[in-house]
Amino acid sequence: MALSKVQNTNSGLNLVPAEYAIQPYPQGMNYLIAGEIKTYPGNGIEVVSPIILREGEKAWGVTIGRYPELGKDEALQALAAAERAYGNGMGEWPQMRVEERIEALKSFAWRMRAMERKYALLEMWEIAKPFRLCLDEFKRTLKYLQDSIERLRELDQESSAVSRAENFIYQVRRCPLGICLCMGPFNYPLNETFAMLIPALLMGNTVILKPPRYGALCLIPFLEAFSESFPPGVVNVINGDGETIIGPIMDSGKVTILGFTGSSRVARILTDSYEGSHRLRTILGLEAKNPAFIFPDADLELAARECADGALEFNGQRCTALKHIWVHESLADRFLDLFTGEIDKLKCGMPWEDGVRITPLPETDKCKWLSELAEDALQKGAKVVNPGGGRVQDNLFHPAVLYPVNKEMKIHQVEQFGPLIPVSPFKGMEEVVDYLVSSDYGQQASVFTSSPDYAAPLIDILVNHVSRINLNAQCRRSPDELPFTGRKNSAEGTLSVTDALRSFSIRSLVVVNDQGKEVFFRTLESGRSKFLRI
Repeated sequence: MALSKVQNTNSGLNLVPAEYAIQPYPQGMNYLIAGEIKTYPGNGIEVVSPIILREGEKAWGVTIGRYPELGKDEALQALAAAERAYGNGMGEWPQMRVEERIEALKSFAWRMRAMERKYALLEMWEIAKPFRLCLDEFKRTLKYLQDSIERLRELDQESSAVSRAENFIYQVRRCPLGICLCMGPFNYPLNETFAMLIPALLMGNTVILKPPRYGALCLIPFLEAFSESFPPGVVNVINGDGETIIGPIMDSGKVTILGFTGSSRVARILTDSYEGSHRLRTILGLEAKNPAFIFPDADLELAARECADGALEFNGQRCTALKHIWVHESLADRFLDLFTGEIDKLKCGMPWEDGVRITPLPETDKCKWLSELAEDALQKGAKVVNPGGGRVQDNLFHPAVLYPVNKEMKIHQVEQFGPLIPVSPFKGMEEVVDYLVSSDYGQQASVFTSSPDYAAPLIDILVNHVSRINLNAQCRRSPDELPFTGRKNSAEGTLSVTDALRSFSIRSLVVVNDQGKEVFFRTLESGRSKFLRI
């Protein structure tokens, strides 16, 4: 039964364990501009959970709240607030010393900790992510914040050195860029968003944050913490239709950093509308079609486990998910037996259930689209090789393994972002190279082999097509200390604890020769400059 055909009510919540029950979130209509939490006076946009509750023949769709449908006026107010707070680099926030900004972030983290369960419960109902993964995302985000603070302290200490080049003396430090527009994805609305927000703030930028369409409610509990932790206008949070509120902000030409995770189509729309694009720094996380290559000498049991986990954690709704598996034709049948066996072990159900792995999909008509991709593959020669694969129950799509997939099928090219797994056989390295060269994406790849004879040549090919190679392991982002980026249409800019601090800042330096040495050192020793200091 499609979501649009079920009764929209909360009367079925008695079917939910009491600790996971939810009522409509009353603060969802709030937004933050210039340090003031405001309440949208209109009807707003209704948020209906993808979780469908059933009792016999009855089905319930659960309304969990509403969020503002702001317009151009509010968007430009948020922009003006961020602009005032930045003050052309002379505002209170960009002029703060590093330790002062760190203290503000620590204050925010202290307030944020109290929101853990509220956030996790809202996220679970809003995007049907397993509750344990919602808690993991929250904890990981706090760790990212703490690690970023420690790394910034190290960078600042390193920058305290006075260096010499030929007959010049200089000091280099990192400075903010300006106003950052931050737009995270629905699958990790907290972690992926804050992985941009935290370094942007630490480096002295001001921020306009627009939550994702799915996941718009679960960030609202942080408004009070933002308001109390930062000067007015440093963080502004607005909600609504992206085209309506983001278009005017980008058209203004006043944004200097775009941090965006989503589709390359939307990224092009955002950047194409920006005047003076040479002034815009972009940090983009876009589509990925991460392949796994399984060679004749691979440990098949290991490969099957890693591929099942890598393809289906949170329904495969991760840019880092394995989205196309290539297996050498000599062991395809054995691999498929093991792989489908691993998939059969995965529990499908509600996100509060212990051990659940496959949950309802939040995107409207996503099950229909995945079914269409599967049907296209079936018509062109593939089969669903796991029992029950592709069965749809409300918004839950049971994982389906398609084999053999060829390049005539849509699933061969597009990022499915869901529990539909294409598997293709290959004979030799030439087919692997052809696939890599023709692919529009280049984030990561997994290689399963026991021999350098296979690993070495493929590594040397892959490093020029993807940005991370995982040997005998699934694709992933962690640990956050490692660079996270991509080639082709998969990314622009690099994120990691250290790289993100650099991405959201620019190096500036004070340089003198003999004529300026005296004033250089006198200024340094005076302690009056926030930039030139020991």
